[in-house]
Amino acid sequence: MTVEIDPTGSATSPAGYRAGAAFAGIKTYGAGKLDIGILVSDEPAAAAAVFTRNRLRSACVDVNQERLVGGRGQAVVVNSGNANASTGERGLRDAYRMSELAAQKASLPPEAMFVCSTGVIGHHLPMDKIEAGVAAIDLAGNAGSDFARAIMTTDLVPKHCSVRFGPYTLGGCAKGSGMIHPNMATMLAYLTTDAPIDQGTLQAALSESTDRSFNLITVDGDTSPSDTVLLFANGAAGGEPIAAGGEHYDAFRKALDAVCIYLAKAIARDGEGATRLIEVTVSGAASDVDARSLVREIGTSPLVKTAVHGADPNWGRIVGVIGRSQAEILEEAVTVTVCGHRLFERTVPIPYDEATVSRAMSGEEVTIEVDLGAGEARSTGWTCDLTADYIRINADYTT
Repeated sequence: MTVEIDPTGSATSPAGYRAGAAFAGIKTYGAGKLDIGILVSDEPAAAAAVFTRNRLRSACVDVNQERLVGGRGQAVVVNSGNANASTGERGLRDAYRMSELAAQKASLPPEAMFVCSTGVIGHHLPMDKIEAGVAAIDLAGNAGSDFARAIMTTDLVPKHCSVRFGPYTLGGCAKGSGMIHPNMATMLAYLTTDAPIDQGTLQAALSESTDRSFNLITVDGDTSPSDTVLLFANGAAGGEPIAAGGEHYDAFRKALDAVCIYLAKAIARDGEGATRLIEVTVSGAASDVDARSLVREIGTSPLVKTAVHGADPNWGRIVGVIGRSQAEILEEAVTVTVCGHRLFERTVPIPYDEATVSRAMSGEEVTIEVDLGAGEARSTGWTCDLTADYIRINADYTT
């Protein structure tokens, strides 16, 4: 099965979903931009989610984990500009109140509404603005792109798409630009499908897809307390329930992987200050752990990331990361290839034309391939270059 991503699709592309957004003035930067949104399924849905592994979790994560216990849900409300993290008991009360306001707007019971916040840490939510913003939202079936814009913080572009698989559709959106690192990061993602899938199958599939996508991106090596990936399956397209090994299951898994990877790459590509997407592939590893960990180490190396920004084919920076990693290697078999040009193998450099490789590294996407020669495991992840703009954005973030 070939999966064709529709970049114009969104979380409302599947049947039975509506969304809406408004500008409530929660975001103090980018005046006039949307900063609060609601995504709702017309019918109760199976719900699955994965959350941040940061031990200082936001209030919303606590609320959502509590509500996920039943395995059902119907909607989510999200604000940007304020993370409602490290805000104590008041933050928890505000998260519950925000979900109640959104539930009233969507004519749902509060327990059917998930809630997320993203933005600056350590500030209480402006509940008067939240209330006015929720009241201003109009829910519609064609507003998925507005919802994707409402969840953005330092993102430069909205991130959304959809795919068809069999008689079903799977759509989604995500936000994230900085404070991005594997094991979840400052990112939110909302996925929807009109396929009939039970919660157990949905949760297992989402956990595995997240490990192949969102958990293999990095921008700067930092994680946040708010990260959430939420998936709804409302069965609005009809048909028999999809179960592991059954009809449409493989197609569903491929569609889910495709959407998650597309959105993960979009986050890395839109990294704060970034000018290039970097795809890192490690093969020949002794274990999956070795392959994944080295992908992450290369992706977070400031020296590698700045070399890519300068289109500098300084392969020694990559070899340095390989050498300091804990991954098992067969030294005489290690190879390094950048943008299709083999630069290092069998412990020595390969003659290459520096200008040619530099030109290849000047495009919008740069590939780094490493073979450790120690086994059969393989992993691919995504990062971006490190620029002066990244420093400017984060040095001025709250001041």
